Amino acid sequence: MENNLNWAGNYRYGATELLVPETLEQVQEMVARGSRMRVLGTRHSFNGIADSAESLLSLQKLNQVTELDRVNNTVTVEAGIRYGELCSYLHENGYALHNLASLPHITVAGAIATATHGSGDRNGNLATAVHALEIVRADGETAVFSRDQQDGDFDGAVVGLGGLGAVTKITLDVIPAFQMRQHVYENLPLSQLRERAEAIFSSGYSVSLFTDWTSASMNQVWLKQACTETASSADGAAEAGPDFYGAALATAKLHPVPGHAPDNCSEQLGIPGPWYERMPHFRMDFTPSAGEELQSEYFVPRRHAYEALRAIEQLRERIAPLLYISEVRTIAADKLWMSMCYEQDAVAIHFTWKPYWEAVRQLLPAIEEQLAPFQAKPHWAKLFTMEPDRVKSLYAKLPDFKRLLLQCDPNGKFRNAFLDTYVM
Repeated sequence: MENNLNWAGNYRYGATELLVPETLEQVQEMVARGSRMRVLGTRHSFNGIADSAESLLSLQKLNQVTELDRVNNTVTVEAGIRYGELCSYLHENGYALHNLASLPHITVAGAIATATHGSGDRNGNLATAVHALEIVRADGETAVFSRDQQDGDFDGAVVGLGGLGAVTKITLDVIPAFQMRQHVYENLPLSQLRERAEAIFSSGYSVSLFTDWTSASMNQVWLKQACTETASSADGAAEAGPDFYGAALATAKLHPVPGHAPDNCSEQLGIPGPWYERMPHFRMDFTPSAGEELQSEYFVPRRHAYEALRAIEQLRERIAPLLYISEVRTIAADKLWMSMCYEQDAVAIHFTWKPYWEAVRQLLPAIEEQLAPFQAKPHWAKLFTMEPDRVKSLYAKLPDFKRLLLQCDPNGKFRNAFLDTYVM
């Protein structure tokens, strides 16, 4: 298979062929005749979760909006559409999504399958917007899982880890379009999170803390607010206080990684703009990565945010030389069986590593040990070294999910080494 690397270049797919159907009927035919396959999105997974020993199925040509329902406030899209493309369409029609990830370049289906998230103490991950899914099962027939159904399997199907079949169509809940502003503050003392974590994370529609772990502070706070939440000056820029819990208001646009130019970042300095141009950290028309990188991420209950960060801080002399940046965000609890936020408000601690895998591989067990008292869950599509039995023990609904996998795909056509290791 040509171009067999993932987005970051750290993973080489083992599949022997890449299939690119142009219609639902072609998807059904390819799935029915295949023996082992996985569906590939924008290749933004850093491990083997999307790999297959035989065939990869790309839905990049199935990328259209098929219906905007103004009565029920939903939009239905083909699975290959990317968030940046969908958001432009929605905004033009007066609608928005409740949340977005840092990057607008990823596909809707791929993000949902692994419970990818944005930020906000009241905002669930991207998968919580799903109202219905159309899936081509292993036999080539389609099945629909909808929130309106009463059989209880919908919550298991949404974050399906690619194991139920090929998701071909998704219906999402939408809300009225709105304007946002973004301010950045510098040097938030970590100690402020001891008593004020809830206040800090609830200060905006979306709040991200960035640190390179070179000191006991957060380098930057990215505070994203709906315009209705902020006062405005005469020129339209939002009025912002000079101090945010000890952090100083930035007076120039910044990149979260120290030393990098901010050209590809979303607008800052309180300048208002559409929701979809402010919620992501990076602009759709720019490449988000500065080069090769690795990523890891762990989720702990939000009530343990400060203690978890202090536990990681004990390793900062080992972490800092290998790191570009860490991001800390909060995500609201949900009911999705295989979500990292199942029935718990969570804080996500993300690491963007330099491309030194052997050194990172040796460090991850130490980070996981520090976070073990907080029942930390690794992001499904990022790098971790946690033992499979430990991962399985963290998901109360795993037996129900395995039942659903076997029901939809009894012979394991859509399973792979990753699912066999960490799920089955």
